[in-house]
This record gives sequence, C-alpha cells and structure tokens, in this order.
Amino acid sequence: MTEYTSLKNKVAIITGGGSGIGRGIALALAEQHVRVVACGRRKERLEQVAQLIWQSGGEALALQADVTEPGDVERVVQATVEKFGQIDILVNNAGVFEGGGTHEMAADTWEQVLRTNLDGPFLMTKAVLPVMRAQHSGHILQISSESGIIYESGATAYGVSKHALNAFSEFVQQENQDFNIRVNTICPGMVVTEMVENSPGLDHDKCLYPEDIADLAIWLLTRRSNIKIATPVLIQTMLNPWK
Repeated sequence: MTEYTSLKNKVAIITGGGSGIGRGIALALAEQHVRVVACGRRKERLEQVAQLIWQSGGEALALQADVTEPGDVERVVQATVEKFGQIDILVNNAGVFEGGGTHEMAADTWEQVLRTNLDGPFLMTKAVLPVMRAQHSGHILQISSESGIIYESGATAYGVSKHALNAFSEFVQQENQDFNIRVNTICPGMVVTEMVENSPGLDHDKCLYPEDIADLAIWLLTRRSNIKIATPVLIQTMLNPWK
C-alpha cells in the first residue's frame, strides 16, 4: 500500500495568494489542515482568503507584500516564523503577463515582467531556504506556465521569464536535495482567472480552473519524501480553448 505524506499542521507561504491559482492552492492546502500564509499586493483579497480559512476551522495569515522588494520578502518570512515557528512549503505563484514581441517591447515592460516572474521567486526561495535547510525538510512549488516549455510569438518577456524559472527550479533542487528539500515546477495551460476571463474568443469550458492546479499541487506535495519529480509538469486541456 502506498504511503502518502500528511500535510497536517505544516506551514505554507503562497505568493499571489489572494486570487486565481494562488487562492485556489491556499484554500486547498487549508482543507489539508495546512496553516496558510497568503501574501500579495492586494490586502483586501488576501484578508478574504484568510477569513474563509478561519471560518472553516483552519489557521491563516494575510500579509500584504511585493515579492520584488527584498525587504517585503524578508518581512513575510520573519512573520511566518514568528507566528508558526516553521516553513514547510513555499508556493511561488505571483506573476504578471505582458504581451508583445521583442521589436515592440519597452525596456521597462521587460524589466517589470522579469522582476515579478523571476526575481520574485528567487527572492522568496532564497529567503526560505535557510529555514528549510535548518529543518532538513521543505517543499517548493514554482507556478510556471506552458509558455515556459513552448516558444510562442507575442509573449517574449513572459516566455523568457518562465523558461528561466523552470531552469532556476532545477538548480535549486540540485543544490538542496541533500537537505531533504524538494522543488517541483507546474506549467499550466490556459487557466480561467480574472486576468484572462474576459478575453475575446476564450471558451471557458475548454480551459483549466484554479482548482485543477490546486489538485496537482496537493498531489505533488503528498508524495513520499523519497519521490523526486524534477522536470516541469505540464498540465493542459485536451481541447484548444481558443477554438
């Protein structure tokens, strides 16, 4: 009989935890009796998620923070340790999308996308690793994108940021597996969130939903401690959501 890892009483930080995929993962983790720290830029959204968790009998902390700011990142990690005494799971979910090809992209747009989608996960990962290494345990989930696997015109900065995030995850895994720290990268296709739900021509019935990504996250987090899934996990729908 296969043994699974219990998540009960573990502590998770979810960036971008107030909406979309981050919200879905936060609520799913709370159902597994994980103590949740949701951080992001929109305080009201974070507090709504925390309130839902408290109402269901769980424990949660909402922290307004910008993952591109080192001071904010350190504050989140410190507050988590002070509140719960440990950090078992980090979900690097916060991200932004800006379209456009290389020939038309402004330099500040390029920098904004890479700061959020790559620098943010780097800063968060760097900040939690000393805690996880001291515990000799931890699990980091990177929420990437199918754009980190394919090469698609019209989303240069976003695609580059996600390809780089996938590679970053592999380095972190190799550097920290002797400390019983695992890193998994999830690459979703089109997910219905507030960022894309009103896009012309998008068929919601052919899309993924945050709950689908949350289900996969829980599956990865509950594998036996010796199980290593080191390459990006692509999750898509069978039908093209744009047709």
